[in-house]
This record gives sequence, C-alpha cells and structure tokens, in this order.
Amino acid sequence: MKDYYHARAPEYDDWWVGRGRFADRDRPGWNEELEQLASVVANLPPVRTLDVACGTGFLTRHLNGEVVGVDQSEAMLEIARRHAPAAEFVVGDALRLPFDDRSFDRLFTSYFYCHLEAKDREQFLREARRVAAELVVVGSILRPGEQAERWEERVLNDGSRWSVYKRVFEPEQLVDELGGGRTLFAGRWFVVVQA
Repeated sequence: MKDYYHARAPEYDDWWVGRGRFADRDRPGWNEELEQLASVVANLPPVRTLDVACGTGFLTRHLNGEVVGVDQSEAMLEIARRHAPAAEFVVGDALRLPFDDRSFDRLFTSYFYCHLEAKDREQFLREARRVAAELVVVGSILRPGEQAERWEERVLNDGSRWSVYKRVFEPEQLVDELGGGRTLFAGRWFVVVQA
C-alpha cells in the first residue's frame, strides 16, 4: 500500500476533482457534495488536529486551528505542503504514530480507515485514542449494489496495476465501529463521523 500511494501522489488529486482518467466517470452530484464535505471539514471547531494519512492535503487545507499532517509518503507530503502551507507535515506510520499521548485534541483521517483490514483497524483505533480525545473519519458511503468490503484493481497513469483493499460504510455502522459518536455528514458519496 505504501508503494502504491507513493507512486500515486502526482495524480491523487485527479480523483477528487475528476480530471485525467477520472474525467469521464459518471458521478452525479459529486462536485456539489465535495463542496459540502469541504464545508463540514472547515466548520469543525479550530483545535490542535492531527490529520493521519493526509496524502496531498486535499482536505487538510480546510482544517482550522493548529494542524499537523502525517503520511508515510514524502511525495504526498510535498504536495500537501503546497495545499496547506500553514500546517506542519511529518513523515510517519499511521499505525505507530510518532507523537506523545494526548498530543492532539482531534485526530482527523480521510480515506485511510476504509483501507484498513481488521487487525490494522484495531491498531489504528488504539493509536488514535492514545494521541487524541476526538476522532473524525471521512470515508465512502455504501451505495446500492456495492459490496461493503472488496479488493479493487487500481491502474495508475504509468500503466502499473495495484490491488487495494477497500471498505465503504453505512453511517450507523461506522459510528458503531468507532465506538459511538455522531454522523456529521452523509450524502450520496461521502460519510463523515465524529467519535
């Protein structure tokens, strides 16, 4: 997974904004819902926030307060520094966070939790609760006819093919899995849960 995201860094934002190989995808309402998602993130109270697996910083730039982004890929972080110049960025392992207990008020993560298999989910949640009192998770919502858990083949612009584990969620399921909390947003494409 680390190698995949490192290789994908230069084209990662294409998925968000629908360009390149994603330009012809049929995603009705995507842009409007993406604006709503950005608004939900921007309206979180400004606190000391750790953005885990921040990637290119596409959503990091909407977080208010003191923000630290962590990602395993320096290539992703190079782009994140341009998206969110006021934030601090650190190379690190999301399952072994390089921070002291309760270093943050909030741990935020977008499209990371959905790629974790069971053992890694447990480890991540332990780490999240160790470093922050609050957890906010952004993921994909379960759509009719989709499998909630699957392996997907991803093809990058260089033609390389990667097998990626992916989960999508019903809002209530994600709330329960995170140990309680509330749904901040649930649309056709995205779900945001605060635990």
